[in-house]
Amino acid sequence: MNNIPSSKECIDLLNKSGCSHSVIRHCRAVRNLAVKIAKRTNANVELVEAGALLHDIGRSKTHGILHGFEGAKIARDLKLPNSIIRIIERHVGAGIPIEDAKKLGLPVKDYMPKSIEEKIVCHSDNLIDNSRRHMIENEIEKANKQGYKKYAKRLRKLHDELSDLCGLDLNNI
Repeated sequence: MNNIPSSKECIDLLNKSGCSHSVIRHCRAVRNLAVKIAKRTNANVELVEAGALLHDIGRSKTHGILHGFEGAKIARDLKLPNSIIRIIERHVGAGIPIEDAKKLGLPVKDYMPKSIEEKIVCHSDNLIDNSRRHMIENEIEKANKQGYKKYAKRLRKLHDELSDLCGLDLNNI
């Protein structure tokens, strides 16, 4: 598949891959927020929508840290565009730098979001808990309490970067 799949095609792919109803509901909530952010930037809205819907396709295999990696494998097998594969692979947390990937048992590579579309989907996922919206401070506080100071800083940096691009605090979008 060389073209970006439609919303309906994405939902069909999630179902066919074996994603639960709760995962699909979460993906829809992430999509709704991501599209709002994408429309306020120069991002490719169609890519953001498909990437947000498919970002957790790997949860059909695992709910652990490897779900982004597994999802990218599924997306490659489905011959999805590389732009979507990268969104899926790089959406976990606020991205995972190469040194942390090694510590977490991931294949050693850089999982940091690079494109605006990757950053939007990654951060929208951070602002949705199950299918409910919450503030970035909740995620930052949780990361700090668990001792993940560098992760908390990456969350804040990504939030501030996208908020600046949108011209408003994304807590208020």
